[in-house]
Amino acid sequence: MHLRNGWRVLCVVLGLGLVVLCACGSESSCGPGAGVVSRVVDGDTLVLQSGERVRYLLVDTPESTGGKRECFGAEARDFNRSLVEGRLVRLEYGEACTDRYGRLLAYVTVDGREVNTLLAENGYACVLYVSPAGKSRRVEFEALESSARRAGRGLWGQCSVAPCER
Repeated sequence: MHLRNGWRVLCVVLGLGLVVLCACGSESSCGPGAGVVSRVVDGDTLVLQSGERVRYLLVDTPESTGGKRECFGAEARDFNRSLVEGRLVRLEYGEACTDRYGRLLAYVTVDGREVNTLLAENGYACVLYVSPAGKSRRVEFEALESSARRAGRGLWGQCSVAPCER
């Protein structure tokens, strides 16, 4: 009888441990599943408190740093900052883990809203597809950009030439 109770306790402890692991933003083979944003670099790049640099998949916002300041770049950076800086974000990876600069490539979600999608649908970004990263969602993002263009949202209504059309 004593051995049976020991197995029950062990099963309960292991089960609770599994629940805790699943709820904590588990690691993927690419990198962390979640993290707190310490700094927003620009409209499509952030830095986690752990030091990892994250580049948003499938979007390219106008430049807002260094000597290259493009139309709507500051607005894209500020929009990104308002959503994620100092916040806990969830990261989901696509077909490639990193770009040529060593940044993690991810879809970034905060409070149940995916930032990549918000950037595209509100006209803060153009679609940037670099095979194979983002292949499974490329068509979805192209449709979001097309809708923003037609409606003149964001950079599509403010810039004489969209930075991604150069």
